[in-house]
Amino acid sequence: MSELIPACQSLTTNVNALLDLWQQEPTLHFQQDTTAIATSLEKATSPKFEIVFAGAFSAGKSMLINALLERELLYSAEGHATGTQCYIEYAAPDQERVVLTFLSTEEIQGQLYQLCQRLALKIETLDDQQQLVVLQDNCQQILQEEGGENKSDKAKTAKALFLLLEGYLHNQERIHPSQNSTYSMEQFNFANLTEAANFARRGSNSAVLKKLQYYCHHPLLEDGNVLVDMPGIDAPVKRDAQLTYDKIIHPDTSAVICVLKPASEGDMTSEETELLEKMRTNLGIRDRVFYVFNRIDQTWYNTQLRQRLDSLIQSQFQRDERIYKTSGLLGFFGSQVKDSASGDRFGIDSIFADSVKNLGGEEETPQFVSEFNNYCANSGKLTRTPFKVSVNSYETPNENYVRILSEWGRPLIEQLVKDSGIEEFRQGITCYLKEEKRPQLFAALADDLQPLCIALRKHLLSEYRELESQPHEIEAMKAQELTRLNQELQEVGIQFQKHITEEVNNIIINQDFSFEEDFQALKAKMVSRLDELLQTFSVKNAYSQATFSHPRNATAPLIAILVEALYYLANELEDVLIEFSDILIHNFCQRLVKRIQQSDYYRKLYRLLGNDGGLEQSISTLEGQLIYALQSEARTECDRYVRESPRFYDEGTFSIYQFRQTLQQTSQAYDCESMVEAEPAIRQLLKLDFEPKVNATIRQNFRQTINQTLKTQLSPMAAQQSEFILEQYNLARRYLEQTLEEEAREKIARNLQLRQEYKHKIEVYNQAATTINQCLQEMQVYERQLPIILESDLNISQGIINKNLDNE
Repeated sequence: MSELIPACQSLTTNVNALLDLWQQEPTLHFQQDTTAIATSLEKATSPKFEIVFAGAFSAGKSMLINALLERELLYSAEGHATGTQCYIEYAAPDQERVVLTFLSTEEIQGQLYQLCQRLALKIETLDDQQQLVVLQDNCQQILQEEGGENKSDKAKTAKALFLLLEGYLHNQERIHPSQNSTYSMEQFNFANLTEAANFARRGSNSAVLKKLQYYCHHPLLEDGNVLVDMPGIDAPVKRDAQLTYDKIIHPDTSAVICVLKPASEGDMTSEETELLEKMRTNLGIRDRVFYVFNRIDQTWYNTQLRQRLDSLIQSQFQRDERIYKTSGLLGFFGSQVKDSASGDRFGIDSIFADSVKNLGGEEETPQFVSEFNNYCANSGKLTRTPFKVSVNSYETPNENYVRILSEWGRPLIEQLVKDSGIEEFRQGITCYLKEEKRPQLFAALADDLQPLCIALRKHLLSEYRELESQPHEIEAMKAQELTRLNQELQEVGIQFQKHITEEVNNIIINQDFSFEEDFQALKAKMVSRLDELLQTFSVKNAYSQATFSHPRNATAPLIAILVEALYYLANELEDVLIEFSDILIHNFCQRLVKRIQQSDYYRKLYRLLGNDGGLEQSISTLEGQLIYALQSEARTECDRYVRESPRFYDEGTFSIYQFRQTLQQTSQAYDCESMVEAEPAIRQLLKLDFEPKVNATIRQNFRQTINQTLKTQLSPMAAQQSEFILEQYNLARRYLEQTLEEEAREKIARNLQLRQEYKHKIEVYNQAATTINQCLQEMQVYERQLPIILESDLNISQGIINKNLDNE
């Protein structure tokens, strides 16, 4: 963009000052995403304003650019054009130039592969030029079979491949194997931009050009405006299409001119719909979008097409959107031939000389000539005009064209250009770039800044007034602190209770991950200990214990062995459950103490009392109570293991089957040996009984017991401790009186420093906002002024009035 006016030269500095103030306030900087502000600032101050022409191949993007600039710069043809990126920037009249960047051999080989694959042709390498000529012949054959390059997608792809090969063969010495070679037009010995443009416009040359940078003298390009022509979004080479989508979401893109095809196709394509969706994701574009329905002349001859287009616009586009209907072909070439004369047959021998080829003595008809004749004969546009034009069947199209213009001349061409919509489109773009662009960019920045400034102003005022309302004298500060003492003690107690409640709740909902690890260790130990006990259980020891308990008997029944085993396993598991419950509670209490010590209320309590108010001792006492309670619960839980499971002897279960098999084995003799031989079977019986019991303990019963114990023990402790803290008022008052004078002096000094800091922040804010407002006024954006902090706003009583008004 051109140099900013004085009030806007420091725009970046002032916006950044506001953003810095925002980031300095911890309570603010997460409330709003400042990305949009940064983007809109970049757009408002950028030296360039890139306007991307995006659309499908053959939608007429290049022709529209030519029409806007009223000179034929870009290659434009029916069917698939090139994948070249074109950038057109401003240059002084004597500094027009073009920079040409070629594809690399690797990139051309990649395109060759894709195009051959689409045409089902043998894929060749670029090394064998003879085979490339054969491949060109294949393309020509496809074009003939399809009836011309515009007849089908296959024909268009064949034409694209033909031009790619021709361009490679003609420019081989300029193409680097792996890099993109760049040339100035002087290296081609071009005398002027026209010669360079003629070279680049040839389809074969365009096919191997990666990028064109035109520097052109035109008022539309002043103020940093850059016209960007991208490959079609339905390009036969998918990488070319992706270039356009990437450019649409690129931060450098400031506006988009969507060149759409429904005027000739009837409906939006899927690629066009995706294009519109992509635009909405780029904050740098916003509503700077122009929708151009090109080839509008197709609807002049097809009522159904016209109705479908009107319906599409009404249903899918808003009335306030910038919508244009154009015929780029008629508009551009109409503007080119309006100053021509009969001497060169109104451009046939000059402008369209390349399109008129003598084949067997007959001239080809330029596309513009055909469309012009069609306009005169069939469009109905001349019905209510003074032009009474006839198109004679006995004359050739070129003869009709020359005769009609000889009869009606420039006025007819001017009517054609008007009907093409190009003048309206050019005027709309020119008006936007010359008059609307700058104010709109600054208005967008102001819109993004407004919520941030409102919140920042409110926060700065609130903080300043709060500091201003604090006592300025030591005695007054001491009195205020003592007055707030009871409230602060109460707040500490409430915060402690809330903390304990949160800790318990986190355990209940399995969100205390350290506690979960400890409980998992308890579960694992219970399972592993059961496995260990079953593996090491001795039937001989159990038999000995049974006979020792009954001295009159020399034998023992199987049921006695099982009874001894039940007592033994239950007691051993009880020891494990108690041991790991103790560890669980001890670790929890240790972590709880650390978390309490790290809390704000703990630090506040030390400031008020000089100690922790008995918090750590209460947790220590609680630990003993919890351990005792869970030990009791563990004993009760494991004592129940002594009883067989309710369904252990049910008919049809595997356990009763195993019991009977074991009983049959142990009944073979009456000595200890028969019982020892049945040890594996007895262990299996015990496993069938104990595994469900232990599983129920660790997965269902005991965790609920722990949760309930913690809740019933911790909540009353927290409430009792909260009351105890509140009862320490007299102690806290005596302690504070000893230290309060020094604290008051420090707090007054700190408040004074903070007041000065916030006053400085307010000055910085006002300076930045005022300068930005001056810039907005210079840009004639009057209705989007940022709020300022007035001197009267800093007055406390006035601030209370303003706050009440805000609440109302």
